[in-house]
Amino acid sequence: MDPPASDLGSWSARRIVRNMFPLLVGLSVIVLWAGLRLEDAEELLAEYGLLAVMVPVMVGMGGNLGAIVSSRLTTRLHLGTTAFDPRDRHLWVNAVATLALAATVFTVLAVGTWIIGLLVGNGMPLGTLLFISLTSGLTLAAIAVVFSVATTYGSYRLGIDPDDTTIPIVTNVVDVFGMLVFLGIARWTLLG
Repeated sequence: MDPPASDLGSWSARRIVRNMFPLLVGLSVIVLWAGLRLEDAEELLAEYGLLAVMVPVMVGMGGNLGAIVSSRLTTRLHLGTTAFDPRDRHLWVNAVATLALAATVFTVLAVGTWIIGLLVGNGMPLGTLLFISLTSGLTLAAIAVVFSVATTYGSYRLGIDPDDTTIPIVTNVVDVFGMLVFLGIARWTLLG
């Protein structure tokens, strides 16, 4: 696949700022909105205090998973070894690896939160914590993979270096979705 006429292979501070400034302003608005949504969950987090322990890890790990996938994908793009083809085995291997990493990390998060609950005397059942953590974490990992591929491909097609756009877009979007998915699944699981 030949890239569109662009300067994908060059580095220019002016070009990076020109591409990133409007993007970062827009993403800041989205993250601000997400922060306001977190206030709506204050009652849920007050009633189930252990969930508050999970929120920062859930949001942070979602962004990290997105950054990992994006970085690997943009590197393959620059090396000319990706085709953005659904039959591309490497895309699927990266997707499965991301889901496996998410399963590991979010299992550890649930177990760690459960142990904290035992230590402070405010426990929740391990099964409930595992369900909330794994369901929201694996959903978040899938969102990270989809947004990573879509953002990398979109940047490439627009002639913008994906290194400049992919990680900021994916981490912000996945952070927002991470919080919303986590709180939605927690609310549905605990409150019905």
